[in-house]
Amino acid sequence: MEQENKKKKVGFNIIKNDPTDGHKGYGIGALSLENVSPVIIDVDEESAHVDIGAMHARSAVERGIKFTPNREDSEGGKPYWLVWVTIDHKQDGPYYAGVTACEMTINREIRRGYKSLPEHVNNMDKSLKRKIIVAQMDDKSKRILKDFLKGHNEQLWTNSSDELKNSLNV
Repeated sequence: MEQENKKKKVGFNIIKNDPTDGHKGYGIGALSLENVSPVIIDVDEESAHVDIGAMHARSAVERGIKFTPNREDSEGGKPYWLVWVTIDHKQDGPYYAGVTACEMTINREIRRGYKSLPEHVNNMDKSLKRKIIVAQMDDKSKRILKDFLKGHNEQLWTNSSDELKNSLNV
């Protein structure tokens, strides 16, 4: 837990609770990052896990890789998905409110990878704004994500929108 806290302090100004709480200055209109988590899906290994390092493009799979926006640079690499998952609360309880997926390909042999940094940033923002963007994922990856979300917390899954559940049904 101590290591997670250290990583969260790097680069982002985490604004706790209501940024307008009692004052009208710095932080007005800012989104809180405390309820968003990056989930890394390893398509070949059929696994998914939370990696807080991805908040700063420093997840275990991203370390030591030079990323470019050209797919050809990472030809023959492994497919991954970075999925931004935002949790919120409603009357029924907590639920998966925003789920957005970003593609990555990593060729560890040549230490090159493909990802679209603007897509990663924009999809994190869309997740925070409670959007569901998973249509671009292949069926295998959708199943891995669905199993992970259900297994992580059944109540969150049960309380989630039909849009999310239908988007991940394959």
